[in-house]
Amino acid sequence: MTSHPDNWTTPQQILVILAHPDDPEFFCGATLARWARAGHHITYALLTCGDKGSSNPETLPGDLCQTRQEEQKAAASIIGAKAVHFLDREDGYLIPDLSLRRDITRLIRQFRPDILVTCDPQNLFPPGSYRLNHPDHRAAGQAVLDAVFPAAGNPLFFPELLHNEGLLPHSPREVWVSLTARPTVVLDVTDTWEIKLQALKEHRSQIGDPAEFEKRMRARHTEDSSDEAPRYEEGFLVLKFRS
Repeated sequence: MTSHPDNWTTPQQILVILAHPDDPEFFCGATLARWARAGHHITYALLTCGDKGSSNPETLPGDLCQTRQEEQKAAASIIGAKAVHFLDREDGYLIPDLSLRRDITRLIRQFRPDILVTCDPQNLFPPGSYRLNHPDHRAAGQAVLDAVFPAAGNPLFFPELLHNEGLLPHSPREVWVSLTARPTVVLDVTDTWEIKLQALKEHRSQIGDPAEFEKRMRARHTEDSSDEAPRYEEGFLVLKFRS
């Protein structure tokens, strides 16, 4: 594993592109809080508003969308993110096609991040889980990585973004891929786990009973630590495109 991989000497522009509200907090919230505490500028871009995040047949998708957007903004504020943007793609139906790739290329050129955070498109079975990974997570990760290379930094890809919108090519220096079964970087995030937990509690529509949820989250400490003296980690596959 890399030693001190996020010990950047100047403030970084960090763009987080994931599928749903609550994905940033669940996948890597303690790391994002760590970066915000260190003075880096964090922006969220979520591809959907999570309007299918309920099993109640009486739920109105529009109402749930508004609720989840409000929850996400509150959670992001606790993490320390500066802004939250929604692309308003339909929840549950993400496909890593050219249209989505273009939209993500636009985001990268607009926000011009030094560091980009997404999730692993190859993670069908999340580690430590007996469930399938949501197809939107995999689609989001695939579309983001396809936008990063080769599209975002090449003026010949989606030339309308340059000629019609004035968006110059841009490539992030590093991509941090969360929710991966094969991390190359593991960060000790014990100091900011409490911030992650408090941010996740803002997603009231998703977490169920808050006390039971908190119990589950606090149990996610490393195997070499205990409930009395917990240590928490978050892992990433880190891709470096330039130094």
